[in-house]
Amino acid sequence: MNVSEWLEADGLGGFASGTASGVRTRRYHALLLAATTPPTGRMVLVSGFDAFVTTPAGRFVISSQQYGGDVIYPDGASRIESFTHDPWPRWVYVLEDGTRIVQEIFVAHGSDGVIRPAEREPASARPPFTLVWWRLLEPREGVRLEVRPFLSGRDYHGLHHENGAIDMSAAASGEGVTVWRPYAGVPAVSSASNGRYDHSPEWYRNFLYAEEAARGLDATEDLASPGVLTWDISERAAWWILSAGDAPLAGPVDSAAAKLRTGELTRRNAFESPLRRAADAYIVVRGSGRTIVAGYPWFTDWGRDTFIALPGLCLATGRLDVARDILLQWTHAVSEGMLPNRFSDSGEAPEFNAVDASLWFIIAVQAYVDETRRMGARVHAADRRAFDGAILAIVEGYRAGTRHGIRMDTDGLVAAGAPGVQLTWMDAHVEDRVITPRTGKPVEVQALWINALAIAGRRDPHWLDVQRLATSSFLERFWNPDRGYLHDVVDVDHVRGTVDGTLRPNALLAVGGLPLMIVQLEHGRHIVDVAERELLTPVGLRTLARDEPGYVGRYEGGVASRDGAYHQGTAWPWLLHAYADACARTRPVERSSADLETVLTSLTAHLDQAGLGHLSEVASGDTPHTPGGCPFQAWSLAALVRLNAMRVGREVEVGV
Repeated sequence: MNVSEWLEADGLGGFASGTASGVRTRRYHALLLAATTPPTGRMVLVSGFDAFVTTPAGRFVISSQQYGGDVIYPDGASRIESFTHDPWPRWVYVLEDGTRIVQEIFVAHGSDGVIRPAEREPASARPPFTLVWWRLLEPREGVRLEVRPFLSGRDYHGLHHENGAIDMSAAASGEGVTVWRPYAGVPAVSSASNGRYDHSPEWYRNFLYAEEAARGLDATEDLASPGVLTWDISERAAWWILSAGDAPLAGPVDSAAAKLRTGELTRRNAFESPLRRAADAYIVVRGSGRTIVAGYPWFTDWGRDTFIALPGLCLATGRLDVARDILLQWTHAVSEGMLPNRFSDSGEAPEFNAVDASLWFIIAVQAYVDETRRMGARVHAADRRAFDGAILAIVEGYRAGTRHGIRMDTDGLVAAGAPGVQLTWMDAHVEDRVITPRTGKPVEVQALWINALAIAGRRDPHWLDVQRLATSSFLERFWNPDRGYLHDVVDVDHVRGTVDGTLRPNALLAVGGLPLMIVQLEHGRHIVDVAERELLTPVGLRTLARDEPGYVGRYEGGVASRDGAYHQGTAWPWLLHAYADACARTRPVERSSADLETVLTSLTAHLDQAGLGHLSEVASGDTPHTPGGCPFQAWSLAALVRLNAMRVGREVEVGV
């Protein structure tokens, strides 16, 4: 079975997704998954469908489901002749009598991504639509298509089970439009088609989601089917349009569908490349502005991920207006020198649990400012004041001390950490146990802090004195001559003079990936050589060297097993930009160019392995480096975009 996954993002945080085989393997695979409070409040409204084709030779199925007991039924996947995900998922099915049918699924974007600078309101936004289109490749008489939708109406992290509370009744709402309202408080589902709808409610029980089972989670679900849609596709193509709520269509279904298809194809063709089009999937609406979704299918917008991904997704793709809007929205969220790392799905208070998110924000702001100037434009005075105020508030907050023991020490470096709190990007925990606490002074936090001080020094020169102190302390305290590398943490657990020399990739950020290289050139060369030998894989950098105690080579098993491996050897693609940049800064041009080509070749090959057209969040540290985590991850794809920009000399550069 082909387990490659496709994604159709709607620009609001919702999406449609599934596999190339058509078998839903995750609770998140759905035809209509809507963000009720963009980009959060996600709900699965329509999970999928069964589809049958009747010809003079008999009745055939062109869909597949997996049920408990590892039963695959029906067997529609066996009739797939070809599949492509570009410009959207498209299957060609061949029936036993030679009939060939095309099925396409795509989401017509719910927002054009343009923001009015004055009003700070979306210039145009409409409800997103999921469209399914079937047609015969060669004309045939007497061919009929029947489709049974599967409804749920649940939180996207949950599962749905047979119950007596559901309302499967259908209401007509205009020609060809049927509305289902399965539960109170859940958005209605509008179904528009150019076929016939017959009400025939049924429960389908015990769907099995193989990926959920592999993750050690509940994996079975029951779905409700209210009726059957029927088309005679001998005469014309079949259109089925789904939307959340009572989204109106402009005109008859045929013409509305054709218009939506043409408009969406035009929108996608406007992107310079498939990679840039993929980058657009992560840019979504939040309130009256924009934000970046960290990954599909289960992440929303996270502070750290947003700021790491922004230079690739926005600046390297020329979308300075979107970068501006995202960064301005975050300037208002500074609290005690910190920015939130996560906004809750269900509206609780933001989580301030990252020592590095605020520092990555400063790097992203300066990247935006410098790129704007490089393009010959000016940063608006009001924007500059907002950015400068946020930057200075952050560095002052760190110097004075803030949450979770985050504070500038007398050596100018930043200490961080409190029992039971994971503050760096290596933030996995199993129940109450933090896997990689890294309490003290983590190496990449110091690299970020020194860069942030240099940027703050452009606004207020007295911060340059702090930068000089921090840099001197860093060079004195972090170099480990025995390994030719940097310590991962000094003053471990806030005990002065202690060090953790565990070999991890974090040291690379003192060499590449940030505006300033903190270490001396010769030390930088050693760091890159060690990282290449001990940490580099074709799909990312291992989070722990293979000969270190606690190394876990495979990212697999249940939640506890995967979280235990997350930063203990699992490889992360997002780090490859820092690695390639470090190579460029420390190695001869000919060799660093070859390094870049090697990384680009292997990452580009991964675009066809898991999340089609995208990069996964992680991969196993051991061969064959099986992809894992989110199959569609923002900062992974952003790294590839930036690596491509490096190849053609268009990498976003930040000066300090």
